Amino acid sequence: MESPCIGVCRIGDRHCIGCFRTIREIGGWSSYSDDEKRAVLAQLPGRRVAANAT
Repeated sequence: MESPCIGVCRIGDRHCIGCFRTIREIGGWSSYSDDEKRAVLAQLPGRRVAANAT
């Protein structure tokens, strides 16, 4: 499964401002199962909306 990284790679308060993953999610991505990756991917739109609302 492909990474959601878009090459911006800057950590804001809690998440990367490019892909909206946490440091832990970015670091563990290659060892995550497909189910774990899908779970992270499902959270990203909400994180993006929340980040844009502030």
